[in-house]
Amino acid sequence: MIGNEGVSPTGSVAPNQKLLFLTQRIPYPPIKGEKIRSLQILKHLAKSYDIYLGCLVDDPHDWEHVDIIKALCRDSYFGALDRRWDKLYHLVALATGNALSVSLYHHHGLAGWVSRILETVTPDVIFISSSNMAPYVLDHPHRVGKTIVDLVDVDSEKWRAYAGKGGLITRWIYGREAQKIFNLERRIAYEADFSMFVSEAEAKLFRTLVPQRSGAIVSINNGIDHSYFDPNIKFAAPYDSSLPTFVFTGTMDYLPNVDAVRWFAEEIFPMVRKTLPGAQFFIVGASPSVSVQKLGRLAGVHVTGRVPDVRPYLAFATAGVAPMRIARGIQNKVMEAMSMAKPVIVTSDALEGIEAAEGTELVLANDAQTFAAAVCRLAVEPAIAQKIGAAARRRVVEDYSWERQLAGFDSLLLRQPMYTNREARS
Repeated sequence: MIGNEGVSPTGSVAPNQKLLFLTQRIPYPPIKGEKIRSLQILKHLAKSYDIYLGCLVDDPHDWEHVDIIKALCRDSYFGALDRRWDKLYHLVALATGNALSVSLYHHHGLAGWVSRILETVTPDVIFISSSNMAPYVLDHPHRVGKTIVDLVDVDSEKWRAYAGKGGLITRWIYGREAQKIFNLERRIAYEADFSMFVSEAEAKLFRTLVPQRSGAIVSINNGIDHSYFDPNIKFAAPYDSSLPTFVFTGTMDYLPNVDAVRWFAEEIFPMVRKTLPGAQFFIVGASPSVSVQKLGRLAGVHVTGRVPDVRPYLAFATAGVAPMRIARGIQNKVMEAMSMAKPVIVTSDALEGIEAAEGTELVLANDAQTFAAAVCRLAVEPAIAQKIGAAARRRVVEDYSWERQLAGFDSLLLRQPMYTNREARS
């Protein structure tokens, strides 16, 4: 049954080894970083394993995609999360001492399904995407098989960055979350066979935080589907493409994205408009927060909300922008724009994990004045913009295919754990 949630055996893959795959959100549609990464890993693993997938659905639009994911799995469970109860989950977390995000993604039905799979299927491999999902397995007495947790980023450091902003209560809540998440990350490092990150920079940072487990901390970079993000595909223009247009893509209730577009729209873009009065800034992505929606009142700023396809917005853009001041790991928005042969202006925080030459394959700017100047230059010198965009496209095609990146994941699956469970729990 499906309905709002259910168990759905399909038997669509060959009877090879069995793999339990847990992820906090259904990995479809691939419109945000965590879903893109989980989907690509899932598709890759489904070639060699019977997949038992458990996930949560917190966006009503995502239920229409359940059958796409079921087709990759031997058995699957989709648990419904109603985000209207978020505040209650947060209160429960504060009362019980748990991390807010762990409480938010705890689901009794999914926990029961995971328990059944661990006890009756006894998977050979357990793959967990995000620290929030790890307690489903780590807290269970019947855990067997190799366990890999894809932490993606050192999430606790992101919460520490949040704690530097806002009022006294907000800083306390974010600081508490940073410590709770780090405690969980450290537990994962000791109890999982491997902890995985999206870039070597994130893995290196985590090794300094948990040096005793450095040999079990690895990095597998994100890739890009450059045949999908292809500048040769023809699209209808979603805006007046005769005007200088700059595009930011991402989920727009995510604090680092909110901070980035506010900085650009409120501080950088007014300087751009002095040189380019007709310039447009498009904020493209689902779930814009109230503060993001208000940016649409500013001259030249457009907030689209959810769109069926971000590619047309990139295809006709003068450039992509990634003015990230809070960031962890690889920014898919940067690689997507590069794959569409667009120059991208980035801060240093947006460049982590992407090996690209500054000045020839993208443009680096870390303060408002430099960022505005770079934006204007690309608009008034289209030949330079085109040259950088073409070089950017070549870079991602040559170095950032998913096939190339996930070859490292295959090697990881063959590696023997460096520590026994007894050693890990001691």
